[in-house]
Amino acid sequence: MLEELGIPYQLRMLPFPPRVLAREYLQDNPLGTVPLLCDGDIRMTESAAMCQYLAARYSPNELDVPVSDPAYGSYLNYLHMGEATLTFPQTLVLRYTHFESAERRQPQVATDYSRWFLARLRAVDAALNQQDYICAYRFTAADVSVGYALQLAEHLGFKAEFAPNVAAYWERLKQRPAFQRALQVQHDAALAQGVPTIPSPDIR
Repeated sequence: MLEELGIPYQLRMLPFPPRVLAREYLQDNPLGTVPLLCDGDIRMTESAAMCQYLAARYSPNELDVPVSDPAYGSYLNYLHMGEATLTFPQTLVLRYTHFESAERRQPQVATDYSRWFLARLRAVDAALNQQDYICAYRFTAADVSVGYALQLAEHLGFKAEFAPNVAAYWERLKQRPAFQRALQVQHDAALAQGVPTIPSPDIR
């Protein structure tokens, strides 16, 4: 999101989970969750809210969709769908297949939420029938939100089950220069800060 905006920022990388491996982080974010956005006195812990805030504050009518635009409702819907509907079930798959100890893993839970995610991905497929991006016939912050869910899905091995519209859309998002820059910045920051460069969904 910040690379799309083209504004300067500092990226602090943390070992996962930070509430266990970086206890001092709890002083900044008592929830112990990532990400955390700090913008002056503003502190935000909800990913979709961060996207909405950054788009409205730093790129009105560009990555944002104004209230007067007929696509405004669709924009908000998909902006929040990315986190609440598409990412949430995948976090449970991740937890109960990778992060829990062997005796606490729940294969049936993981299977159920995998199906839940793939079923809800049909809404993304339908939205892409008439346009290249998720709403407003252009790239917006909603694509950042939905794109993150697709990135996580690829890490979890769901890419092969993407419908053609979704697969093509994800490839378009990955080719954006800002996305490529963000991956490189993340990698470089992890190296510089002594944090593992392997994305947490790939940790086994």
